[in-house]
Amino acid sequence: MSPKKILLFFLLFVLAGIFTFFGPAHEIPLKMVKIPTGPFIMGSNDVPKADETQGELGNKKPFYLDEHPQRSLSLDDFYMDRFEVTNEDYHRFIRERRRKPPPYWGGEIYPSGQALLPVVEVNWYEARDYCLWLGKRLPSEAEWEKAARGPDGNLYVWGNEFDGSKANVSAGSHGNIMMIGRFSHDKSDYDVYDLNGNVMEWSADWYQAYPGGDYQSNDFGQQFKVAKGDAYGESGHYALSIFSRLPYRQNVAPETRLPFLGFRCAKDV
Repeated sequence: MSPKKILLFFLLFVLAGIFTFFGPAHEIPLKMVKIPTGPFIMGSNDVPKADETQGELGNKKPFYLDEHPQRSLSLDDFYMDRFEVTNEDYHRFIRERRRKPPPYWGGEIYPSGQALLPVVEVNWYEARDYCLWLGKRLPSEAEWEKAARGPDGNLYVWGNEFDGSKANVSAGSHGNIMMIGRFSHDKSDYDVYDLNGNVMEWSADWYQAYPGGDYQSNDFGQQFKVAKGDAYGESGHYALSIFSRLPYRQNVAPETRLPFLGFRCAKDV
């Protein structure tokens, strides 16, 4: 073999080794962000105050107790949608898969001017199917909470003090659903938007007691799915700042459609 050919093979061998060692840059899926592995705080140890002992308004479960105990968890890397799924996004799904549109559309297309509003009135099964259609999945409750609370376990994406002006939440009296990403403060440490407000979001998980929790409920089991995050001002009696806390757990029957409940997707790395 000639010296030139030997040199060429040597160079190719070196380049192949470099490529194997460093690998190609892992491309983040479109409109998603990577949530890195590592510990985070989930749940809370908060207890009801004197005027909060009668249970949540419109709900038979007491405040806080189903969030116990607060604990540190660690998850592997995963991807999360940067924004909530919009009417425009969902329209492609129902068109290509010939699925029924949400009732409020009133037809096969979303109302004019609402392309970038979160899609709502989608039940858990439809949200799951949308994510699977894209090769994704609904986020687990733990994944959602990590993406929202960040490494410091914030009660709100911006910190631990409530401020109704920083997100489209019930107690902020903003009054209506809004375009995704409108509130710059409602952005987590990982650049995920609208986790604190705009619409509540389905998670993948059944409403169950946390490991080590001492609160018992007949609602635990495979009856209700967990929804996370607060919603805009028309979410009725939930116009209290307590429902904006990121550890808060809403239990919703999977067949339910609500005008303030949407979703986003996650994906394994």
